[in-house]
Amino acid sequence: MTDLKKNDDNIACFSFGESEPLSSAKDLLNYLQCIECGKWYEPHINFNTLANTFGASSSYHSSPIYVKRNILTSTFIPHKYLTRFNFERIVHDFLIFGNCYLEKRSNMLKQATGLLPTLAKYTRRGVDTDRYYYINSSKYANIENLFEEHEFKKNSIFHLLLPNENQEIYGSPEYLSAINSIWLDNSATVFRQRYYKNGSHAGFILYLSNPSHNEKDIEELKKALQNSRGPGNFRNLLMYAPNGKPDGLKLIPVGEVAAKDNFADIKSVSQDDILTAHRVPPSLMGITPKNTGGFGDPEKASKVFARNEIKPLQDRFLQLNDWMGEEVVKFNPYSLE
Repeated sequence: MTDLKKNDDNIACFSFGESEPLSSAKDLLNYLQCIECGKWYEPHINFNTLANTFGASSSYHSSPIYVKRNILTSTFIPHKYLTRFNFERIVHDFLIFGNCYLEKRSNMLKQATGLLPTLAKYTRRGVDTDRYYYINSSKYANIENLFEEHEFKKNSIFHLLLPNENQEIYGSPEYLSAINSIWLDNSATVFRQRYYKNGSHAGFILYLSNPSHNEKDIEELKKALQNSRGPGNFRNLLMYAPNGKPDGLKLIPVGEVAAKDNFADIKSVSQDDILTAHRVPPSLMGITPKNTGGFGDPEKASKVFARNEIKPLQDRFLQLNDWMGEEVVKFNPYSLE
């Protein structure tokens, strides 16, 4: 609570503090370009913010990512070097951060024995060619160093990235243009939660101008209103005012109707922005249509989605085959049959 003011008539006026957003643009964009940080390059995007956005945002952001990840994982054919679980992990990182990494493990004869994912949030590309590092994740938690940074063997890391127009070191997720809508949707959801827990739901002004009330009556009324908030609220309240005048007691709502309307508008507009960025048909995400016509034929939508979104994603992961020199990644055709 801020801006507490009081005049000579003992009337107190105050306003609440600033809003508390999930994040802001300054937390997301670290630099215009990647800069050298010792032996590696720092990303142009704050990966910690992207991870928090995915974990704390609305279902409109996380659900499309889960849909794409589940389809890609279900169509992937496991290989002796790459298990289905490890493939799911790199797909998860790729869709959230726009980057994913696999470490090639080899035996004494330099023959490949397996491919293991390394977390994209903490993996950095080295300044030297084909060098990669796993940074100390404890720095993000503001605690004492738990271990030293790990340097991977040269040419042992496969790096798949989504192209970025400003640099070629790290990739950027495709939903980045809708990041403000994702944060706005989260803020609207938090507002709805606080709106409900508030008890009085946006509050009201009790305007009492009847001179027949004494200080004791005012105190009793104040206590009754305070006890009606929180758990067990929505109690009935009786006030008896003998010899009271018309309009001597008024209950004035504060922004209740406007708050409800604005919330619905914000959720609707931000939902459209997020779904447009992810390009997943609403019928595949369990969204209930708001019109009588619905979302059309889900089978046709799924086939278009498979051709325009899933197939290009599958083709991107085929780059691993070129890097390994053999067919490690192979998919079953995505079909509704």
